[in-house]
Amino acid sequence: MRNSIRFYLGDRLYDLPDCPPTLTVLDWLREQRGLTGTKEGCNEGDCGACTVMVVRREEGRLVWRALNACIQFVCMLDGAQLFTVEDLRAPDGTLHPVQQAMVAQHGSQCGFCTPGFVMSMVAHRKAPGAAADDGSIDDALAGNLCRCTGYAPIVRAMKQAMQAGADHFDAQAGVIADRLAALEAQADGRGVRLAGPAGRVTIPADSDALAETLLTDPQATIVAGATDVGLWVTKGLRDLPHIVAIGRVPDLRTITQDAEGLRIGAAVTYQDARDSIAALLPDAGEVIRRIGSTQVRNAATVCGNIANGSPIGDGPPVFIAAGATLHLRRGAVRRTLPLEDYFLSYGKQDRAPGEFVEAVTIPAPGPRTLFRAYKISKRFDQDISALLGAFALTLDADGVVTDARIAFGGMAAIPRRARGA
Repeated sequence: MRNSIRFYLGDRLYDLPDCPPTLTVLDWLREQRGLTGTKEGCNEGDCGACTVMVVRREEGRLVWRALNACIQFVCMLDGAQLFTVEDLRAPDGTLHPVQQAMVAQHGSQCGFCTPGFVMSMVAHRKAPGAAADDGSIDDALAGNLCRCTGYAPIVRAMKQAMQAGADHFDAQAGVIADRLAALEAQADGRGVRLAGPAGRVTIPADSDALAETLLTDPQATIVAGATDVGLWVTKGLRDLPHIVAIGRVPDLRTITQDAEGLRIGAAVTYQDARDSIAALLPDAGEVIRRIGSTQVRNAATVCGNIANGSPIGDGPPVFIAAGATLHLRRGAVRRTLPLEDYFLSYGKQDRAPGEFVEAVTIPAPGPRTLFRAYKISKRFDQDISALLGAFALTLDADGVVTDARIAFGGMAAIPRRARGA
């Protein structure tokens, strides 16, 4: 086991042997590194003022993600390279194409939100197949709020930036890939274990190590994307003495499809699972698009949305209606149960101490199944559900309903199937 968190901030390697478990990336940047371009707005992952960009090497390629620094813990950066707005200027001092576009289109007024917008825009340019149409831009920027401009000049700046050529990150791609590959080689498949005055951090190497850790300390807090747990700290001011970070556990980051359906590992984010789920259940893909923002979906996991037991989580009613099965593990013992049976009462789930959600399987709908999902919220984007209804209807050759699986979120203390249907 390693005894430090290792990652790059810009071009500098950091090796942190004493990393408090709940130290956020935002606080570390502003208070310990003096990098104040990353702003604190809401401190709960809604406004985007704290947006940073994290790059990782995955399956031999670089993946760039916009993330909310206010609810990401520093320990979750292990093995990554972090970029802030201070890193955007090219080595010769010229502005990044996104920054130039914001200036040209007058996309900044008071300026507080500008760094976050710029980082989201840069990350969107790096996304595979990134488009410059209105829908794609609105989706990319939905997690960034501005109270001055009315957004029109920012959207114009985004469209201009999408037409610009390569940036200095493209020129440095080989160097970045080599750095991250070196971090992987030095990690050598080992986990991380830190113990300091502020608490403990464990990053298990695989699910076997995770199972062993949770048997030893069943009270440890499992963190995948921290989009929920982060608020326990920033808003609830909770002390979490032992964090077990599973977001980079390789065998929990898999998506597989077989005769049983689509199996999604516990560390797979909504963003990474979106296309696979949408191919199976198109309406579910649209529900996922409306879960939080790009920054949130880049961190939030499908199974985390299930495990926390929220009565208004967007995923559970969709997956219950689809007939999903949950896979749990405690030590060497594995079990499965229908997802609808996992939720017992408000704040209580069918999960024993030391047990964790390992995956969820969503079966393929039958040839005569009509699946629909509808989300009602105060705001169309970037809002929690007031009510979410999901419907899987089996039709006969005449279009008559012969069977129905209906589930709701926001109608009871738990996500619930309407069993009388």
